[in-house]
Amino acid sequence: MKKQFKLGVIGGGFMAYAIVKGAIESDFIRANKIVVSDCNAENLQKFKDYGCFTVTDNKRVAESCDYLLFAVKPQNFPAVCEDIRNCDCPNVISIMAGIEKKKIRAALPRVEKICRVMPNLPCSIGSGMVAADASDYTEQDDLQFFAGLFDALGAYLSVDESKMHAVTGISGSGPAYVFLFIKSLIEAGKKEGLTEDEACVLAAQTVAGGADMYIHEKATTDIDTLIRRVCSKGGTTERAMQSFEKDGFTAIVERAVEACVQRSKELAE
Repeated sequence: MKKQFKLGVIGGGFMAYAIVKGAIESDFIRANKIVVSDCNAENLQKFKDYGCFTVTDNKRVAESCDYLLFAVKPQNFPAVCEDIRNCDCPNVISIMAGIEKKKIRAALPRVEKICRVMPNLPCSIGSGMVAADASDYTEQDDLQFFAGLFDALGAYLSVDESKMHAVTGISGSGPAYVFLFIKSLIEAGKKEGLTEDEACVLAAQTVAGGADMYIHEKATTDIDTLIRRVCSKGGTTERAMQSFEKDGFTAIVERAVEACVQRSKELAE
């Protein structure tokens, strides 16, 4: 039986809005082919303004779409399951951190196939990272749908679900680490006499430019070589890198990622 909507979304938060906005603005899906449910009227209004159909009934969404996107917080998943337990959900897309496919199947036995996805915050401006396990799917139409849905959000990487905790630790939560580094550079710049505006421009563009250069050069130049290019023997950058090493910068980052991954595993239990 043909469903009324191509995409149904349960959860109208920031990331759901980014995905829907990208799909509409790239002309991948017409707004009238998307239905969104949420208990927050303000959230729903944003989707309504884009021309999407909005409801407060999760069951209605699940029963009326070809692809169902779970975009709720992991701790809210059990309540959603109570609403839609008896619905036929042939195609599920989940962006819930830490919730493995086996847990979704156990809670919703009528679900047939699941694409598990980890997007990140910069997806909202088309510069994000989307990692996905779509291994349940072999049909080209399904795979093209996922590619079209996420292409407008940034880079796309296919990964096995077993690596999704690591993905969460690096790209899912990673933008916060980058923002913290930029903030630290800004504060250091102000301490050295720059205005906040001056420090913001210098810090943000330096981080963006460094990332762009690494992406551009990584096929032919390893990252240690890039670091050495900036470090003149006995120069200013070398002194800064020695300070980073003394303070255990690499270990600090590794411990933070490890803590994030551990929390992701806890959510999966």
